Amino acid sequence: MRRCLHYLVGIISLASLGLSANSQPIKKESLVKDGIYVKETIKEREPVPYPSLREGDVMWSKRIWRVIDLREKLNLPLYFPTEEMQDRKSLIQTLYSAINKGELTAYDGEDDEFTSTISPTECEGKIGGGMVQIGQNEDGSPKMQYSDPKWGEIKELLVKEEWYFDKKYSTMQCRIIGICPIRVYLKTTTTADQAQDDVAEGEITKVKTFWIYFPEVRKVLANTSVYSEHNDAQRISFDDLFFLRRFASYIIREGNVYNNRTISTYTLGGIPNMVESDRIREDIFNEEHDLWEF
Repeated sequence: MRRCLHYLVGIISLASLGLSANSQPIKKESLVKDGIYVKETIKEREPVPYPSLREGDVMWSKRIWRVIDLREKLNLPLYFPTEEMQDRKSLIQTLYSAINKGELTAYDGEDDEFTSTISPTECEGKIGGGMVQIGQNEDGSPKMQYSDPKWGEIKELLVKEEWYFDKKYSTMQCRIIGICPIRVYLKTTTTADQAQDDVAEGEITKVKTFWIYFPEVRKVLANTSVYSEHNDAQRISFDDLFFLRRFASYIIREGNVYNNRTISTYTLGGIPNMVESDRIREDIFNEEHDLWEF
């Protein structure tokens, strides 16, 4: 009887927060037209189609993994906003919203070959949201409370892509295969002496949240605008941003015979990592130059 009472109290608490036992928080919508006109251009856009590609046209290709640090100035449009807003979304908010609506499939963050899927609830947990235990009730049952996803802790983006030389157009091209948001946060622990006060402990932790197959997400990205600090009336979409490669990044891995090992496993870190990353980028540039026919 007592367990049932605690369950009913929990349901009432969730309802007071705008939640149900198995749902996400209800986002409030503006009660008026927040603007002087209705913005429809982005919502009606279609992704720019890729040019046709045959196996016989590919003379050379290389698999590359790179990291986009969302804290860099050029990448800030991908990082902000870190709070819910009516007319703007960050990249992680866009991805999670589409996953929650069933528009996208999320794959296990530790498997970049897209062999296993995860549920929207698991995705929310990877971002630091969902129902979390904050203690125990009098009868020993867990005391649960809803936590909003920690959008601000998604500070990096892992990108898997393929560079190839298309002899039909005599150009080096790149196509993104998948993207994986990375949560960067400091682990905390609660000690008996300090009750519910969190104390920083250990090193900064990085968690690969989930992989998204990029060709599947392009439609969603094409219908979501990116904030422009120069002109609110002329915004590009997330798909345009990736298609035009308007982001700063660095290479952490290339396809190789050693199980596709990362740069950090065979260099000394720091500057040697940067030098090796630049060497791989330079090799791609040289391959394009060498394959040209004059």
